[in-house]
Amino acid sequence: MKLLRDLLDKQVVDREQVKVGKVDGLVAQLRPGKPPRIIAIELGSITLARRLGARPGRWMARLAVKLGGTQHGEPHRIAWRKVKDIGIDIEFDIDVRETSIFAWQDWLRDHIIGRIPGA
Repeated sequence: MKLLRDLLDKQVVDREQVKVGKVDGLVAQLRPGKPPRIIAIELGSITLARRLGARPGRWMARLAVKLGGTQHGEPHRIAWRKVKDIGIDIEFDIDVRETSIFAWQDWLRDHIIGRIPGA
């Protein structure tokens, strides 16, 4: 498996087939004398911005903290051990409702979209 080609930008779904997002980054553990080991995937705009460089990544992290608080200053990580299946989508053994992944969307719905007349 070619990790970057086969995993980046693939759809992530939870155990109930709810779309969580797309894989924006991989987290590897470096081990002396052994090949790196993938320990997690990252989702979110911070990781996506980091793919463009360090400066865009820092800018996006600061913006996320300013808009959503310190809990949004880091990308969302899902442990690699939670992978159930890799196919067209990557299925993880998680329940997205028990995570903070949709917190930003919930905030937008409650504070912006919900105030638009007729929304």
